[in-house]
Amino acid sequence: MAESNPNRLKLSQLRALVAIAKTGTFSDAALQLELSQSAVSHAIATLETELGVILLNRGRQGAVLTPVGEAITAEAEQVMDRLEKICQQAQLAKGLQSGQVRLGGFRSVATHILPAVIERFRQQYPGISVTIDEFSHYHLVEDYLRQGRIDIGFTYLPTSADFEAWELLRDEYVVLLPPAAKPMDAQLTWEQLFKYPLIQTPPGDGCRYNIEQYLTRHAQSINFAYDVREDSTIVSMVRRGLGATIMAKLAAEPIPDDITVAQLPEPFERVIGVVTLVDALQPPSVFAFLDTIKAVWGGKPIEPKAA
Repeated sequence: MAESNPNRLKLSQLRALVAIAKTGTFSDAALQLELSQSAVSHAIATLETELGVILLNRGRQGAVLTPVGEAITAEAEQVMDRLEKICQQAQLAKGLQSGQVRLGGFRSVATHILPAVIERFRQQYPGISVTIDEFSHYHLVEDYLRQGRIDIGFTYLPTSADFEAWELLRDEYVVLLPPAAKPMDAQLTWEQLFKYPLIQTPPGDGCRYNIEQYLTRHAQSINFAYDVREDSTIVSMVRRGLGATIMAKLAAEPIPDDITVAQLPEPFERVIGVVTLVDALQPPSVFAFLDTIKAVWGGKPIEPKAA
């Protein structure tokens, strides 16, 4: 007997076999495939001839797979699944030829995290536009997500159960001291910290809020000497000897060599995460951007906290 030639097998034959296996009869398979019953019968007959085996036992009760028919049908189902995935990939590619991704975050994210991600993303998907909204407080990022005004947000974790979250990085808060400062130890005491005029972002800023909460937890109270919005301006003022500041390390970078970096009396960090609205219907471009973030920065998924 001649060997079966896979080049002569047709997808229509495999599709007919799978349909009969699922429906149990030639007539029902024909209805499912929107073909005539004779066309289905011909497809199976030619498939059996090409393979040289009987795939189905026909009878009054319908069509029953033979043992070899069961094995071949299982393989045929995998072929159908692969075809479905091919179509899905093509559809995804069509959806990534254009569109937009709307991002929202705070200054240090926009400065230090997003440029590398956007560079990689634009190389892969040049037809998709990317917009960035910068906010002074991470609560505003979350509000914009809830309102559907941005697709992906960068906030502090943990966040609310409204969001699916992915931890991106942990950023330590440090003390920046003027060049003339000579701290006794790398880790300051509260007394050493408070002898400097402290420069801080204005009330309503996310980092200012975090720092005030940190001081309250440790029963410390202070009146800040200066309220300055821009991180780079604060760093310049410290460098000029006008005071010290408590700042997230990422926000301070690049830190000038002549500024002294010291540790807070009690360790403190912020956990930066990327978030999307739970159950939101996202376009392919958003999923592609999330994949790019993970490829560039890594991170890990976070279970939402209870509402």
